[in-house]
Amino acid sequence: MNNTKYGKVAAGHKETAKAAWIILQEGGNAFDAALAAILAACVTESASISIGGGGFLLAHHSNGQQRLYDFFTQTPQQKRTDNLLDFFPAEIHFKDNSQIFHIGLASAATPGIIAGLYEIHSELGSIPFKVIAEPAIELAKKGVVIDPFQEILLQLVSPIIYESIEGKKFFFEEESEQLKKKGERIHIEGLADTLYVLANEGPREFYEGEIAARICKDSEELGGHLTLQDFKEYQVIRRKPLMLSYRDFQFVTNPPPSAGGILIGFCLALLESFDPQKMKWGSGEYIELLSKVMRMMNVSRSKSLDEYLHYPNIVQHFLQKEHLSSYLQSINKKADKLGSTTHISVMDKDGNAASTTISSGAGNSYYVPKMGIMMNNMLGEADLNPRGFHQWTPNQRMSSMMAPSMLLKDRKARLVLGSSGSNRIRSAILQSILNWTDFQMLLEEAIQRPRLHLEGLQLNIEEGFDEELLSNLQLPRDWQKVIWTEKSMFFGGINAIAADVKGNLRGFGDERRFGVVMGE
Repeated sequence: MNNTKYGKVAAGHKETAKAAWIILQEGGNAFDAALAAILAACVTESASISIGGGGFLLAHHSNGQQRLYDFFTQTPQQKRTDNLLDFFPAEIHFKDNSQIFHIGLASAATPGIIAGLYEIHSELGSIPFKVIAEPAIELAKKGVVIDPFQEILLQLVSPIIYESIEGKKFFFEEESEQLKKKGERIHIEGLADTLYVLANEGPREFYEGEIAARICKDSEELGGHLTLQDFKEYQVIRRKPLMLSYRDFQFVTNPPPSAGGILIGFCLALLESFDPQKMKWGSGEYIELLSKVMRMMNVSRSKSLDEYLHYPNIVQHFLQKEHLSSYLQSINKKADKLGSTTHISVMDKDGNAASTTISSGAGNSYYVPKMGIMMNNMLGEADLNPRGFHQWTPNQRMSSMMAPSMLLKDRKARLVLGSSGSNRIRSAILQSILNWTDFQMLLEEAIQRPRLHLEGLQLNIEEGFDEELLSNLQLPRDWQKVIWTEKSMFFGGINAIAADVKGNLRGFGDERRFGVVMGE
């Protein structure tokens, strides 16, 4: 018998999860709760997430139907060609390396979060939007206390924030100009009023009102691409999710033109040919197989995917047996780092499920004056621009590695998951699925187990694998082995909910990014 009273939510911040939990308790469904969590995340994780970004929501209805809402960023309709582009690098320093992000007004694409929230609510919502927005508005009014993970994130993105007068005012101490620390409160001036207006007036205020007018005026005067036409003509796109079988489940995820979901599907299709029960998790055989699969994924992406993501038949071509077979033969032969995304998974007592990932990239240092909105830097994210910067096609939905996903069985959602972590999203989701399905781990263990990530020919190995095994691990020639000495946010942040055959729910938030679960 199902003992779920309301439902469960897994998110990247305590207050984000709490916002969704409040809505579930007030009678909202999983979709209402997910929308509340998205808005709350734009307040609680304000150093990296804002309503100036975009995202995706994968919806599974209790009647067995699925739909993917694409409210990701759109490239501007006109590409500015003068020499006044506000586009410049900012270096982010990690413990062992650094990463260059490109920011400024010319790195901003048309944002989609507000349009997405209202579109989803109009089709799937069960309680008024004003009620859904209340938790986020209250958070914005009182401000949010910095938790340990947000302190780490603030330190990382501080070079970007420091480029903005508005950003410095929010995140730095006024007198000392020192970055705020754990336990101190962040209050984004103007954000509560902005959210209140949007909750009461609707998306037109964002796309045709004062907000759009101010962004586009500054963009024209200060070196950006965005115009009022970009905002007025932005549309949420409803897509048929990518679906394929894996073991006894149906894998459902974000389809092209986003790349993350189809790349995970590619790996699962290759792994179907192997029996995991014949190898031990974490063994040399396991690491060799998984690293080869990841290598084939990267090769296939550059050869057969990046240039064709907007082709109508790309899924059928990329996942067909003939295309997979050559990569499978290669496997059988012997031989960027921040990711300012956040993921939310929700399941309610009736079997509705929502998997949603949102992002503003690393932020572009521009805040809409007096409105508390940080704009995205998607045109300056290297992984989203594989052909190079300023080579984007005008007026086109951008690709993404974000892959809100589910596993279904008998038309019911059994696992709802997704991850933050830029191009590590696909490897984090893939390994969590393998752990939960093939190695039959409990959800907590499936997410906590150490991960691998192949970047080019560099195999990153998270702390937790057998040290002697790793010292003797033989990789293909020219490969580099990087052994991490600790668990790290580099390897993503899975937030997931699992349901057993009776519908009882179990949730887990990835400790790498201080994930939180709430509900009953």
